[in-house]
Amino acid sequence: MKTMKFLTVAWLAAVVSMTFVSCSDNGEDPDDKQDDVPYVWGTDGSIKTCDHLLFTAAGQEDVHGTVIGNGDKEFIFKGKQTLSKGTYTLRGWVYVADGAELTIEAGTVIKGEKESAASLIVEPGGKLYAEGSASAPIVFTSAQSKGNRKPGDWGGLIICGRALNNKGVLGQQIEGGPRTKHGGNDATDNSGILSYVRVEFAGYPFQKDKEINGITFGSVGSGTQVDHLQVSYSNDDSYEWFGGNVNCRYLVAYNGWDDEFDTDNGFSGKVQFVLSVRDPRIADTSQSNGFESDNDADGSLTEPFTSAVFSNVTFIGPKDREGFLNTPDYINGGSYFPQNGSALGKFQAAMQIRRSSQLACFNSVALGYPVGLIIDGEKGNTQLIAKEGKLKLQNIFLAGMDITGSDANKRYIDDLYDATGNQVIDANAPSFSTTFFTAQPGNRVFSTTAELKLAADKNLTGAADVAMFPADDSPLLGAAAFTDVALSTGFDKVTYVGAFDGKTNWLNGWTEFDPQNAEY
Repeated sequence: MKTMKFLTVAWLAAVVSMTFVSCSDNGEDPDDKQDDVPYVWGTDGSIKTCDHLLFTAAGQEDVHGTVIGNGDKEFIFKGKQTLSKGTYTLRGWVYVADGAELTIEAGTVIKGEKESAASLIVEPGGKLYAEGSASAPIVFTSAQSKGNRKPGDWGGLIICGRALNNKGVLGQQIEGGPRTKHGGNDATDNSGILSYVRVEFAGYPFQKDKEINGITFGSVGSGTQVDHLQVSYSNDDSYEWFGGNVNCRYLVAYNGWDDEFDTDNGFSGKVQFVLSVRDPRIADTSQSNGFESDNDADGSLTEPFTSAVFSNVTFIGPKDREGFLNTPDYINGGSYFPQNGSALGKFQAAMQIRRSSQLACFNSVALGYPVGLIIDGEKGNTQLIAKEGKLKLQNIFLAGMDITGSDANKRYIDDLYDATGNQVIDANAPSFSTTFFTAQPGNRVFSTTAELKLAADKNLTGAADVAMFPADDSPLLGAAAFTDVALSTGFDKVTYVGAFDGKTNWLNGWTEFDPQNAEY
Protein backbone atom coordinates (compact mmCIF):
# COMPACT_ATOMS: atom_id res chain seq x y z
CA MET A 1 0.00 0.00 0.00
CA LYS A 2 2.79 2.40 0.82
CA THR A 3 4.30 1.76 -2.61
CA MET A 4 0.97 2.44 -4.30
CA LYS A 5 0.49 5.71 -2.38
CA PHE A 6 3.98 6.84 -3.32
CA LEU A 7 3.39 6.16 -7.03
CA THR A 8 0.07 8.00 -6.93
CA VAL A 9 1.60 11.09 -5.33
CA ALA A 10 4.51 11.04 -7.81
CA TRP A 11 2.13 10.76 -10.72
CA LEU A 12 0.03 13.71 -9.52
CA ALA A 13 3.17 15.79 -9.01
CA ALA A 14 4.29 15.03 -12.54
CA VAL A 15 0.90 16.04 -13.96
CA VAL A 16 0.92 19.31 -12.03
CA SER A 17 4.48 19.99 -13.16
CA MET A 18 3.59 19.29 -16.80
CA THR A 19 0.56 21.58 -16.52
CA PHE A 20 2.67 24.50 -15.31
CA VAL A 21 5.27 23.91 -18.01
CA SER A 22 2.54 23.82 -20.65
CA CYS A 23 1.06 27.13 -19.49
CA SER A 24 4.48 28.75 -19.41
CA ASP A 25 5.41 27.55 -22.90
CA ASN A 26 2.17 27.94 -24.84
CA GLY A 27 -0.62 29.53 -22.87
CA GLU A 28 0.69 33.02 -22.22
CA ASP A 29 -1.10 35.83 -24.07
CA PRO A 30 1.46 38.00 -25.94
CA ASP A 31 -0.58 41.08 -24.99
CA ASP A 32 -0.06 40.19 -21.34
CA LYS A 33 3.67 40.36 -21.98
CA GLN A 34 3.21 43.81 -23.49
CA ASP A 35 1.24 44.87 -20.41
CA ASP A 36 4.33 44.24 -18.32
CA VAL A 37 6.62 46.37 -20.50
CA PRO A 38 6.79 49.97 -19.23
CA TYR A 39 6.62 52.95 -21.57
CA VAL A 40 10.09 54.47 -21.84
CA TRP A 41 10.00 58.23 -22.26
CA GLY A 42 12.53 60.82 -23.32
CA THR A 43 12.82 64.11 -25.15
CA ASP A 44 14.24 65.25 -28.46
CA GLY A 45 14.54 69.00 -28.18
CA SER A 46 11.13 70.10 -26.94
CA ILE A 47 9.30 67.03 -28.29
CA LYS A 48 8.48 64.00 -26.15
CA THR A 49 9.72 60.61 -27.32
CA CYS A 50 8.48 57.14 -26.41
CA ASP A 51 9.09 53.53 -27.34
CA HIS A 52 5.32 52.89 -27.42
CA LEU A 53 2.78 54.34 -29.81
CA LEU A 54 -0.70 53.62 -28.44
CA PHE A 55 -2.64 55.63 -25.90
CA THR A 56 -6.17 56.19 -24.64
CA ALA A 57 -8.29 59.07 -25.87
CA ALA A 58 -7.17 60.93 -22.74
CA GLY A 59 -3.49 60.44 -23.63
CA GLN A 60 -2.81 57.78 -21.01
CA GLU A 61 -0.45 54.85 -21.62
CA ASP A 62 -2.34 51.81 -22.86
CA VAL A 63 -0.86 49.01 -24.97
CA HIS A 64 -4.41 48.20 -26.07
CA GLY A 65 -5.25 51.84 -26.82
CA THR A 66 -6.72 52.95 -30.14
CA VAL A 67 -5.09 56.40 -30.36
CA ILE A 68 -1.76 56.76 -32.16
CA GLY A 69 0.17 59.57 -30.46
CA ASN A 70 -0.03 60.97 -26.95
CA GLY A 71 -2.07 64.03 -27.87
CA ASP A 72 0.82 66.51 -28.22
CA LYS A 73 1.14 68.47 -31.42
CA GLU A 74 4.33 66.49 -32.16
CA PHE A 75 5.30 63.07 -30.83
CA ILE A 76 8.33 60.92 -31.66
CA PHE A 77 8.07 57.14 -31.73
CA LYS A 78 11.37 55.38 -31.02
CA GLY A 79 10.37 51.75 -30.60
CA LYS A 80 9.32 48.74 -32.64
CA GLN A 81 5.63 48.00 -32.64
CA THR A 82 2.92 46.24 -34.63
CA LEU A 83 -0.58 47.64 -34.91
CA SER A 84 -2.97 44.71 -34.96
CA LYS A 85 -5.81 44.83 -37.45
CA GLY A 86 -8.35 47.31 -36.17
CA THR A 87 -9.48 50.94 -36.28
CA TYR A 88 -7.28 53.67 -34.78
CA THR A 89 -7.24 57.45 -34.48
CA LEU A 90 -4.05 59.28 -35.51
CA ARG A 91 -3.49 62.37 -33.36
CA GLY A 92 -0.92 65.11 -34.01
CA TRP A 93 2.28 64.82 -36.02
CA VAL A 94 3.66 61.39 -35.20
CA TYR A 95 7.27 60.81 -36.24
CA VAL A 96 8.72 57.33 -36.77
CA ALA A 97 12.29 58.16 -35.78
CA ASP A 98 15.64 56.83 -36.99
CA GLY A 99 15.85 53.20 -35.89
CA ALA A 100 12.15 52.87 -35.11
CA GLU A 101 9.87 50.42 -36.92
CA LEU A 102 6.10 50.57 -37.25
CA THR A 103 4.24 47.61 -38.73
CA ILE A 104 0.56 47.94 -39.66
CA GLU A 105 -1.44 44.79 -40.29
CA ALA A 106 -3.59 44.33 -43.39
CA GLY A 107 -7.16 45.58 -43.09
CA THR A 108 -6.32 48.30 -40.56
CA VAL A 109 -8.11 51.66 -40.73
CA ILE A 110 -6.39 54.78 -39.37
CA LYS A 111 -8.48 57.96 -39.07
CA GLY A 112 -6.61 61.25 -39.05
CA GLU A 113 -7.83 63.74 -36.47
CA LYS A 114 -8.79 67.08 -37.99
CA GLU A 115 -8.15 69.28 -34.96
CA SER A 116 -4.49 68.25 -34.68
CA ALA A 117 -3.79 68.05 -38.46
CA ALA A 118 -2.77 64.46 -37.76
CA SER A 119 0.10 63.15 -39.89
CA LEU A 120 2.39 60.13 -39.95
CA ILE A 121 6.00 61.03 -40.80
CA VAL A 122 8.65 58.36 -41.32
CA GLU A 123 12.06 59.96 -40.80
CA PRO A 124 15.35 58.86 -42.42
CA GLY A 125 16.36 55.57 -40.83
CA GLY A 126 12.82 54.86 -39.64
CA LYS A 127 10.72 52.15 -41.27
CA LEU A 128 7.03 51.73 -41.99
CA TYR A 129 5.78 48.28 -42.93
CA ALA A 130 2.25 48.89 -44.20
CA GLU A 131 1.50 45.82 -46.28
CA GLY A 132 -2.17 45.37 -47.04
CA SER A 133 -3.67 43.07 -49.64
CA ALA A 134 -6.18 43.24 -52.48
CA SER A 135 -8.88 41.98 -50.13
CA ALA A 136 -7.69 43.83 -47.02
CA PRO A 137 -6.07 47.18 -47.86
CA ILE A 138 -4.74 49.51 -45.19
CA VAL A 139 -6.72 52.77 -45.14
CA PHE A 140 -5.66 56.20 -43.88
CA THR A 141 -8.75 58.39 -43.98
CA SER A 142 -10.72 61.24 -42.42
CA ALA A 143 -12.05 60.96 -38.88
CA GLN A 144 -15.16 62.85 -39.97
CA SER A 145 -18.43 60.99 -40.27
CA LYS A 146 -19.77 59.49 -43.46
CA GLY A 147 -21.14 62.25 -45.71
CA ASN A 148 -19.10 64.99 -44.01
CA ARG A 149 -15.57 64.27 -45.26
CA LYS A 150 -13.62 66.94 -47.14
CA PRO A 151 -10.16 67.43 -48.67
CA GLY A 152 -7.74 68.51 -45.94
CA ASP A 153 -9.50 66.79 -43.04
CA TRP A 154 -6.10 65.64 -41.73
CA GLY A 155 -2.43 65.99 -42.62
CA GLY A 156 -1.10 63.10 -44.68
CA LEU A 157 1.52 60.41 -45.03
CA ILE A 158 5.20 61.34 -45.39
CA ILE A 159 8.06 58.91 -46.03
CA CYS A 160 11.65 60.20 -45.85
CA GLY A 161 14.93 58.44 -46.47
CA ARG A 162 18.65 58.67 -47.13
CA ALA A 163 18.81 58.40 -50.90
CA LEU A 164 20.19 61.16 -53.12
CA ASN A 165 18.59 64.50 -53.89
CA ASN A 166 20.05 67.67 -55.37
CA LYS A 167 20.05 69.58 -52.07
CA GLY A 168 22.59 67.39 -50.27
CA VAL A 169 22.69 65.18 -47.20
CA LEU A 170 19.83 66.17 -44.92
CA GLY A 171 19.82 69.34 -47.00
CA GLN A 172 16.09 69.78 -47.41
CA GLN A 173 13.24 70.03 -44.94
CA ILE A 174 10.19 68.13 -46.08
CA GLU A 175 7.28 70.13 -47.47
CA GLY A 176 4.27 70.80 -45.29
CA GLY A 177 5.79 71.96 -41.99
CA PRO A 178 7.20 68.91 -40.12
CA ARG A 179 10.71 69.12 -38.68
CA THR A 180 12.08 66.29 -40.83
CA LYS A 181 15.09 66.75 -43.08
CA HIS A 182 15.94 64.13 -45.66
CA GLY A 183 18.61 63.03 -48.10
CA GLY A 184 21.86 61.08 -48.08
CA ASN A 185 24.09 58.99 -50.32
CA ASP A 186 22.42 55.57 -50.16
CA ALA A 187 20.54 54.87 -53.39
CA THR A 188 19.35 51.50 -52.02
CA ASP A 189 18.05 52.94 -48.75
CA ASN A 190 15.04 51.07 -47.35
CA SER A 191 12.17 52.90 -45.64
CA GLY A 192 9.95 49.81 -45.48
CA ILE A 193 6.88 48.68 -47.44
CA LEU A 194 3.87 50.61 -48.66
CA SER A 195 1.58 48.18 -50.46
CA TYR A 196 -2.18 48.11 -50.94
CA VAL A 197 -2.69 51.36 -49.06
CA ARG A 198 -5.31 54.09 -49.49
CA VAL A 199 -4.93 57.69 -48.33
CA GLU A 200 -8.12 59.77 -48.35
CA PHE A 201 -9.02 63.42 -47.57
CA ALA A 202 -5.49 64.42 -46.54
CA GLY A 203 -3.75 67.79 -47.00
CA TYR A 204 -4.69 69.94 -44.02
CA PRO A 205 -3.39 73.51 -44.61
CA PHE A 206 -1.49 74.32 -41.43
CA GLN A 207 -0.62 77.69 -43.01
CA LYS A 208 -1.89 79.48 -46.10
CA ASP A 209 -0.68 77.63 -49.21
CA LYS A 210 1.26 75.17 -47.04
CA GLU A 211 -0.40 71.78 -47.08
CA ILE A 212 0.90 68.28 -46.67
CA ASN A 213 0.35 66.17 -49.80
CA GLY A 214 -1.60 62.94 -49.83
CA ILE A 215 1.66 60.94 -49.93
CA THR A 216 5.04 62.67 -49.91
CA PHE A 217 8.33 60.92 -50.59
CA GLY A 218 11.54 62.64 -49.52
CA SER A 219 14.78 61.02 -50.75
CA VAL A 220 13.30 57.53 -50.53
CA GLY A 221 15.61 54.79 -51.84
CA SER A 222 15.12 51.84 -54.15
CA GLY A 223 15.15 49.40 -51.25
CA THR A 224 11.66 50.58 -50.34
CA GLN A 225 8.70 48.66 -51.77
CA VAL A 226 5.90 50.88 -53.11
CA ASP A 227 2.93 49.48 -55.00
CA HIS A 228 -0.87 49.59 -55.15
CA LEU A 229 -1.55 52.99 -53.65
CA GLN A 230 -4.63 55.18 -54.03
CA VAL A 231 -4.75 58.82 -52.96
CA SER A 232 -8.22 60.38 -53.05
CA TYR A 233 -9.37 63.96 -52.45
CA SER A 234 -6.01 65.30 -51.33
CA ASN A 235 -6.07 69.03 -50.58
CA ASP A 236 -2.71 69.48 -52.33
CA ASP A 237 -0.80 67.17 -54.69
CA SER A 238 -1.83 63.55 -54.65
CA TYR A 239 1.80 62.35 -54.80
CA GLU A 240 5.03 64.31 -54.61
CA TRP A 241 8.61 63.06 -54.75
CA PHE A 242 11.53 65.19 -53.55
CA GLY A 243 14.65 63.43 -54.76
CA GLY A 244 15.25 59.74 -54.17
CA ASN A 245 14.96 56.85 -56.58
CA VAL A 246 12.18 54.67 -55.16
CA ASN A 247 10.37 52.63 -57.81
CA CYS A 248 6.58 52.61 -57.76
CA ARG A 249 3.83 50.58 -59.41
CA TYR A 250 0.06 50.69 -59.56
CA LEU A 251 -0.66 54.21 -58.35
CA VAL A 252 -4.07 55.89 -58.41
CA ALA A 253 -4.66 59.62 -57.97
CA TYR A 254 -8.35 60.39 -57.61
CA ASN A 255 -10.00 63.80 -57.51
CA GLY A 256 -7.06 65.67 -56.02
CA TRP A 257 -6.86 69.42 -55.53
CA ASP A 258 -3.58 70.44 -57.14
CA ASP A 259 -1.22 68.29 -59.23
CA GLU A 260 -1.45 64.52 -59.42
CA PHE A 261 2.21 63.50 -59.73
CA ASP A 262 4.76 66.15 -58.77
CA THR A 263 8.46 65.35 -59.19
CA ASP A 264 11.26 67.54 -57.81
CA ASN A 265 14.85 67.80 -56.58
CA GLY A 266 16.38 64.94 -58.51
CA PHE A 267 13.76 62.21 -58.25
CA SER A 268 14.93 59.41 -60.55
CA GLY A 269 12.67 56.44 -59.80
CA LYS A 270 10.81 54.23 -62.26
CA VAL A 271 7.02 54.35 -62.15
CA GLN A 272 4.66 52.09 -64.10
CA PHE A 273 0.90 51.52 -64.25
CA VAL A 274 -0.58 54.78 -63.11
CA LEU A 275 -4.12 56.21 -63.18
CA SER A 276 -5.25 59.79 -62.63
CA VAL A 277 -8.92 60.83 -62.56
CA ARG A 278 -9.98 64.43 -61.92
CA ASP A 279 -13.10 65.93 -60.34
CA PRO A 280 -14.03 68.67 -62.85
CA ARG A 281 -15.08 71.03 -60.05
CA ILE A 282 -11.82 70.89 -58.07
CA ALA A 283 -8.67 72.70 -59.27
CA ASP A 284 -6.02 74.70 -57.44
CA THR A 285 -5.38 78.42 -57.64
CA SER A 286 -1.89 77.62 -59.00
CA GLN A 287 -3.46 75.74 -61.98
CA SER A 288 -3.82 71.97 -61.71
CA ASN A 289 -1.82 69.53 -63.85
CA GLY A 290 -1.37 65.79 -64.22
CA PHE A 291 2.44 65.94 -64.16
CA GLU A 292 4.28 68.89 -62.68
CA SER A 293 8.03 68.43 -62.81
CA ASP A 294 10.93 70.65 -61.70
CA ASN A 295 14.62 70.04 -61.18
CA ASP A 296 14.33 72.50 -58.33
CA ALA A 297 12.39 75.67 -57.55
CA ASP A 298 14.93 77.89 -59.33
CA GLY A 299 15.42 75.71 -62.40
CA SER A 300 19.11 75.25 -61.63
CA LEU A 301 21.33 72.68 -63.33
CA THR A 302 22.19 71.01 -60.03
CA GLU A 303 22.69 67.24 -60.15
CA PRO A 304 21.20 64.73 -59.77
CA PHE A 305 18.58 65.94 -62.22
CA THR A 306 14.92 65.13 -61.87
CA SER A 307 14.91 62.26 -64.36
CA ALA A 308 12.11 59.94 -63.28
CA VAL A 309 10.82 57.53 -65.93
CA PHE A 310 7.08 56.90 -66.16
CA SER A 311 5.38 54.35 -68.38
CA ASN A 312 1.77 53.24 -68.86
CA VAL A 313 0.03 56.26 -67.38
CA THR A 314 -3.63 57.10 -68.00
CA PHE A 315 -4.69 60.69 -67.32
CA ILE A 316 -8.46 61.28 -67.24
CA GLY A 317 -8.90 65.05 -67.31
CA PRO A 318 -11.96 67.13 -66.45
CA LYS A 319 -13.27 68.05 -69.89
CA ASP A 320 -15.53 65.10 -70.66
CA ARG A 321 -17.33 65.14 -67.33
CA GLU A 322 -20.47 67.08 -66.33
CA GLY A 323 -20.39 69.73 -69.05
CA PHE A 324 -17.06 71.10 -67.91
CA LEU A 325 -16.16 74.81 -68.11
CA ASN A 326 -12.71 76.06 -67.05
CA THR A 327 -14.21 79.00 -65.17
CA PRO A 328 -14.57 80.04 -61.49
CA ASP A 329 -18.34 79.67 -61.66
CA TYR A 330 -18.00 76.02 -62.60
CA ILE A 331 -14.87 75.11 -60.62
CA ASN A 332 -16.38 75.81 -57.20
CA GLY A 333 -15.42 72.66 -55.30
CA GLY A 334 -19.01 71.45 -55.29
CA SER A 335 -19.94 69.54 -52.16
CA TYR A 336 -16.25 68.93 -51.44
CA PHE A 337 -15.23 72.56 -50.88
CA PRO A 338 -13.56 72.40 -47.45
CA GLN A 339 -13.90 76.03 -46.24
CA ASN A 340 -10.35 75.86 -44.87
CA GLY A 341 -8.73 78.70 -46.81
CA SER A 342 -7.78 76.63 -49.85
CA ALA A 343 -8.22 78.63 -53.03
CA LEU A 344 -9.67 77.30 -56.25
CA GLY A 345 -8.38 78.04 -59.74
CA LYS A 346 -8.31 76.44 -63.17
CA PHE A 347 -7.20 73.25 -64.85
CA GLN A 348 -4.14 73.53 -67.01
CA ALA A 349 -2.13 70.68 -68.60
CA ALA A 350 -1.83 66.93 -68.59
CA MET A 351 1.94 67.50 -68.37
CA GLN A 352 3.82 70.60 -67.28
CA ILE A 353 7.59 70.05 -67.41
CA ARG A 354 9.73 72.99 -66.38
CA ARG A 355 12.71 74.35 -64.44
CA SER A 356 15.36 72.09 -66.03
CA SER A 357 13.57 68.81 -65.40
CA GLN A 358 14.58 65.79 -67.46
CA LEU A 359 11.45 63.74 -66.81
CA ALA A 360 10.69 60.89 -69.21
CA CYS A 361 7.31 59.41 -70.06
CA PHE A 362 6.44 56.56 -72.42
CA ASN A 363 3.44 54.51 -73.50
CA SER A 364 0.90 56.79 -71.88
CA VAL A 365 -2.41 58.43 -72.71
CA ALA A 366 -3.98 61.72 -71.59
CA LEU A 367 -7.44 62.93 -72.41
CA GLY A 368 -9.63 65.89 -71.70
CA TYR A 369 -7.31 68.63 -70.41
CA PRO A 370 -7.26 72.23 -71.64
CA VAL A 371 -3.58 71.78 -72.63
CA GLY A 372 -1.75 68.60 -73.50
CA LEU A 373 1.88 69.59 -72.82
CA ILE A 374 3.69 72.63 -71.44
CA ILE A 375 7.47 72.67 -71.77
CA ASP A 376 7.80 75.77 -69.67
CA GLY A 377 10.82 77.99 -70.34
CA GLU A 378 10.23 80.63 -67.67
CA LYS A 379 13.01 79.31 -65.39
CA GLY A 380 15.88 77.01 -66.26
CA ASN A 381 16.55 75.49 -69.67
CA THR A 382 13.94 72.76 -70.13
CA GLN A 383 13.42 73.63 -73.79
CA LEU A 384 17.16 73.32 -74.46
CA ILE A 385 17.16 69.99 -72.62
CA ALA A 386 14.36 68.87 -74.93
CA LYS A 387 16.30 69.95 -78.03
CA GLU A 388 19.33 68.00 -76.81
CA GLY A 389 17.26 64.81 -76.53
CA LYS A 390 17.40 64.64 -72.72
CA LEU A 391 13.63 65.06 -72.34
CA LYS A 392 11.92 61.94 -73.62
CA LEU A 393 8.18 61.89 -74.24
CA GLN A 394 7.42 58.99 -76.57
CA ASN A 395 4.47 56.82 -77.50
CA ILE A 396 2.10 59.26 -75.82
CA PHE A 397 -1.48 59.69 -77.06
CA LEU A 398 -3.29 62.99 -76.42
CA ALA A 399 -7.03 63.17 -77.03
CA GLY A 400 -9.72 65.81 -76.61
CA MET A 401 -7.39 68.66 -75.63
CA ASP A 402 -8.28 72.29 -76.34
CA ILE A 403 -4.72 72.75 -77.58
CA THR A 404 -1.81 70.34 -77.92
CA GLY A 405 0.82 72.57 -76.37
CA SER A 406 1.68 75.86 -74.72
CA ASP A 407 5.03 77.37 -73.80
CA ALA A 408 4.19 79.12 -70.53
CA ASN A 409 2.39 78.64 -67.24
CA LYS A 410 -1.22 79.93 -67.23
CA ARG A 411 -1.14 80.47 -71.00
CA TYR A 412 -3.86 78.71 -72.96
CA ILE A 413 -2.73 79.66 -76.48
CA ASP A 414 -0.81 77.37 -78.82
CA ASP A 415 1.67 79.84 -80.32
CA LEU A 416 5.43 80.28 -80.22
CA TYR A 417 6.03 82.18 -77.01
CA ASP A 418 9.01 83.41 -74.97
CA ALA A 419 8.14 82.68 -71.34
CA THR A 420 11.27 84.42 -70.06
CA GLY A 421 10.51 87.70 -71.82
CA ASN A 422 6.73 87.26 -71.64
CA GLN A 423 6.23 87.96 -75.31
CA VAL A 424 4.91 86.26 -78.41
CA ILE A 425 7.62 85.22 -80.85
CA ASP A 426 5.30 84.21 -83.68
CA ALA A 427 1.52 84.20 -83.29
CA ASN A 428 1.15 82.12 -86.46
CA ALA A 429 3.56 79.36 -85.46
CA PRO A 430 2.71 76.49 -83.11
CA SER A 431 4.26 76.46 -79.67
CA PHE A 432 7.65 74.86 -79.10
CA SER A 433 5.81 72.31 -76.95
CA THR A 434 3.52 71.26 -79.79
CA THR A 435 6.34 71.09 -82.32
CA PHE A 436 8.45 68.99 -79.97
CA PHE A 437 5.61 66.64 -79.04
CA THR A 438 4.50 65.86 -82.57
CA ALA A 439 8.09 65.14 -83.64
CA GLN A 440 8.71 62.44 -81.01
CA PRO A 441 8.49 58.72 -81.90
CA GLY A 442 5.04 57.20 -81.53
CA ASN A 443 3.22 60.31 -80.31
CA ARG A 444 -0.31 60.85 -81.63
CA VAL A 445 -2.94 63.57 -81.25
CA PHE A 446 -6.67 62.78 -81.46
CA SER A 447 -9.34 65.48 -81.75
CA THR A 448 -11.83 63.65 -79.56
CA THR A 449 -11.63 61.18 -76.69
CA ALA A 450 -14.16 58.96 -78.49
CA GLU A 451 -11.46 58.03 -81.00
CA LEU A 452 -9.60 56.16 -78.24
CA LYS A 453 -12.55 53.75 -77.85
CA LEU A 454 -12.52 53.53 -74.10
CA ALA A 455 -15.19 51.97 -71.89
CA ALA A 456 -16.19 52.31 -68.24
CA ASP A 457 -16.45 49.54 -65.68
CA LYS A 458 -20.03 49.62 -64.40
CA ASN A 459 -19.01 47.67 -61.32
CA LEU A 460 -16.55 50.35 -60.21
CA THR A 461 -18.74 52.16 -57.67
CA GLY A 462 -18.08 55.90 -57.68
CA ALA A 463 -16.30 55.82 -61.03
CA ALA A 464 -18.73 53.70 -63.04
CA ASP A 465 -19.09 56.51 -65.60
CA VAL A 466 -15.36 57.04 -66.17
CA ALA A 467 -14.24 55.58 -69.50
CA MET A 468 -10.66 54.41 -69.06
CA PHE A 469 -10.51 50.78 -70.24
CA PRO A 470 -9.63 50.16 -73.90
CA ALA A 471 -12.09 48.21 -76.03
CA ASP A 472 -10.83 45.44 -78.30
CA ASP A 473 -10.47 47.86 -81.22
CA SER A 474 -8.87 50.70 -79.25
CA PRO A 475 -5.75 52.22 -80.86
CA LEU A 476 -4.06 51.93 -77.44
CA LEU A 477 -3.76 48.17 -77.77
CA GLY A 478 -0.63 46.89 -79.45
CA ALA A 479 0.84 50.40 -79.60
CA ALA A 480 3.45 50.24 -76.83
CA ALA A 481 7.19 50.32 -77.42
CA PHE A 482 9.97 49.55 -74.95
CA THR A 483 12.96 50.06 -77.21
CA ASP A 484 14.36 53.15 -75.52
CA VAL A 485 17.30 52.53 -73.20
CA ALA A 486 15.44 54.26 -70.36
CA LEU A 487 13.00 51.32 -70.35
CA SER A 488 15.59 48.56 -70.57
CA THR A 489 15.24 47.51 -66.92
CA GLY A 490 12.62 47.85 -64.22
CA PHE A 491 9.54 47.77 -66.46
CA ASP A 492 7.10 45.10 -67.59
CA LYS A 493 7.26 45.05 -71.39
CA VAL A 494 3.51 45.15 -72.05
CA THR A 495 1.95 45.74 -75.46
CA TYR A 496 -0.55 48.50 -74.63
CA VAL A 497 -0.44 52.26 -74.11
CA GLY A 498 -1.95 53.50 -70.85
CA ALA A 499 -2.55 51.81 -67.52
CA PHE A 500 -4.91 49.02 -68.64
CA ASP A 501 -4.99 46.21 -71.17
CA GLY A 502 -8.79 46.09 -71.39
CA LYS A 503 -8.95 42.59 -69.88
CA THR A 504 -7.51 42.75 -66.39
CA ASN A 505 -8.63 45.47 -64.00
CA TRP A 506 -5.92 45.83 -61.35
CA LEU A 507 -8.17 48.25 -59.44
CA ASN A 508 -10.49 45.49 -58.26
CA GLY A 509 -10.83 44.74 -54.58
CA TRP A 510 -8.57 47.30 -52.92
CA THR A 511 -9.56 50.70 -54.36
CA GLU A 512 -12.45 52.93 -53.25
CA PHE A 513 -13.94 55.54 -55.60
CA ASP A 514 -16.69 56.66 -53.22
CA PRO A 515 -14.76 57.28 -49.98
CA GLN A 516 -17.32 59.87 -48.90
CA ASN A 517 -19.82 57.10 -48.26
CA ALA A 518 -17.49 54.29 -47.25
CA GLU A 519 -18.22 52.64 -43.91
CA TYR A 520 -15.17 52.76 -41.64
